[in-house]
Amino acid sequence: MKEFKHVPLDGKDITEEDIKKTIKEKNVKFIELQFVDINGQVKSLTIPSEHIDKALENEMMLDGSSIKGFRSIETSDMLFFPDKNTFRILPWREFDGTNTARLICDIHNADGTPFEGCPRCNLKRMMTDAANLGYTMNMGPEVEFFLFKRDENNHPTTLTVDKAGYYDIGPDDLGEDIRAEIVLTLQEMGFDIEASHHEVADSQHEIDFKYADILTAADNVATFKIAVKAIAAQYGLHATFMAKPIYGINGSGMHCNVSLFKNGKNAFYDPKTDSQLSDIAMYSIGGMLKHVKGITAVTNPTVNSFKRLVPGYEAPVYLAWSLANRSALLRVPAKRGNATRVELRSPDPSCNPYLAFAVILGACVDGVKNQIKPPKQVEANIYALTPEERKKKKIDSLPGSLAEALYFLENSKVAKTALGEHVYNEFTETKHKEWDSFRTYVSQWELDKYLERY
Repeated sequence: MKEFKHVPLDGKDITEEDIKKTIKEKNVKFIELQFVDINGQVKSLTIPSEHIDKALENEMMLDGSSIKGFRSIETSDMLFFPDKNTFRILPWREFDGTNTARLICDIHNADGTPFEGCPRCNLKRMMTDAANLGYTMNMGPEVEFFLFKRDENNHPTTLTVDKAGYYDIGPDDLGEDIRAEIVLTLQEMGFDIEASHHEVADSQHEIDFKYADILTAADNVATFKIAVKAIAAQYGLHATFMAKPIYGINGSGMHCNVSLFKNGKNAFYDPKTDSQLSDIAMYSIGGMLKHVKGITAVTNPTVNSFKRLVPGYEAPVYLAWSLANRSALLRVPAKRGNATRVELRSPDPSCNPYLAFAVILGACVDGVKNQIKPPKQVEANIYALTPEERKKKKIDSLPGSLAEALYFLENSKVAKTALGEHVYNEFTETKHKEWDSFRTYVSQWELDKYLERY
């Protein structure tokens, strides 16, 4: 059995001695033991740095009954298992010459075994299964977000900061300085930032960081969200990763650039084919197209997610693939060699990255194992096709609501396997409650539409 082992991209493990040296040199007074719940919300237990030995020896305990999707009160004792390679100083927590650091943790049961409901442990399980087939997956996420003003009580609003558009610069782009500080902060934490820019909508931004193995990539997304929100707050603004905060303009996506590697080489690349895509790449595309409806409730997990996934706002809703066509759900960017990748364009940044990457990996691996061939690529602008033309070309659509997405999730063996029984049960229960709350809520739209008329 070839078990997955998490090693940084530079190949150097962070040791216990490295951590203690940094604590002393950087005057670190507190350590945040971070983890995520089922919904992808980052949680932490903060300890004085004097207790770092206890943390590194996995002796810090968690009340799992207080965390959504974890344990019942009868079996609530759980343990933090820090990943030493995730030790970082949190630049926005510097205070009066002292610093706070963090360690991202796996959550284990009281007997020391990995907790099946820990999203990070679950992703590592899926990575081990892929490693047993000889594959690792790299992921390059492109995360979009909005910056909004706060009101006089410091509550978030949807009032935009600027009226800039795609790739605009200052003075139109009033988020330049904040974006620059976010990039510098992330670089200080070890991120390799490839690009940042203003997005299509007012006050919308994107920052792209270098691909990594999917565990590191999921850690990076979780850290990215914290950093962006913390820095925006220092400017008196609110950063949101909600998929569609404003009606009538583009929503925020998290395009995922996917590639499988084998023996250190990109398994998606084959210079002998016309497209320079290997059979493994084609099978992965086939797997994602076959299973994407079943995993959409995980990659787009909120009621609001599906208000982004509508035609007309550049969000991909049609199940097709292309070498260049951005109206297709799956696109293959032009670069080849070790940069060969497939871009899945439907996920949004409200997802739990550990769960989203697990189901994407599951779909790709199933495609490879069962040699699922994709249909012929679509070169036409799918947005411009009529329903009849799409039907003729057999182009299906993503689910149109959370309820519909949950139906497909519940009928997807690949998604259930990728989530594991505990996560699947907790996730679906939570999401059914969310849908039912939305379904029965009387909105302002309904009052405006019906109150006077009827």
